Amino acid sequence: MSVVEKHTPGSFCWVELGTTNSAAAKAFYNGLFGWQSHDEPVGPGRVYTMLHIGGKDLGAMYEMDQSMRAMRIPPHWLQYVAVASADQSAAQIKNLGGALLKGPFDVPGAGRMAVVQDPTGAVFALWQANPHIGAHIMGELNTLCWSELATNDKSKALGFYTSLFGWSTKTNPEDPEQYTEISNGPRTMGGVMEMNKEWGNVPSHWVPYFMVANCDASVATAKKSGGSINVPPTDIPKVGRFAAIADPQGAAFAIINLTANP
Repeated sequence: MSVVEKHTPGSFCWVELGTTNSAAAKAFYNGLFGWQSHDEPVGPGRVYTMLHIGGKDLGAMYEMDQSMRAMRIPPHWLQYVAVASADQSAAQIKNLGGALLKGPFDVPGAGRMAVVQDPTGAVFALWQANPHIGAHIMGELNTLCWSELATNDKSKALGFYTSLFGWSTKTNPEDPEQYTEISNGPRTMGGVMEMNKEWGNVPSHWVPYFMVANCDASVATAKKSGGSINVPPTDIPKVGRFAAIADPQGAAFAIINLTANP
């Protein structure tokens, strides 16, 4: 098991599930990935549930309050990007065409964060560690291994993220889908794809990929546990086999059995 001690600014560092039924979500993900959970009180009648494998934090979940439900925010996975200063990064958002949805604000005893929307509508978070770095395990079985942006304007999105985080990009000119890989320094950590008309009115969004040993077996487990399969097990040449899933409350994520390291 590889342990993460520090996240380089510009790297994805945390995933967080906002759900309408935390008890059901715990059961679903424990059955699918073997995640353990630990509830930490964060206010009257409220808890923040840390998710871990082998005692190493990999992400978290919480039950959305009435204000979020009133805003019709659906169950969702939120991805966090490490930054040196949440305030400095947040200050760049408007000039780059994005929107600052919340913060920056302190998370007592953990760090400082902000919730951001990119110019195409996808939401993510900034995380300044103090002292909580985020995930202590990534890129292993049943943990985050890839982050993918599905956007309605790839060019605009890439301009935003490369300016904000300094990411580098690579697109295979022979790929008919023109999928663009994103890297932070030497590490390739995700990709960006442009949604076509077949996506309909689906808004731009980030999708976390969790590594599994057997894509088909995990899909069968997800279906048996009440999940929905948005994309059935599909081979990606020279990469692996993946599937897109929605948990019983509707939060979307993907799984992948890698044949090559990202």
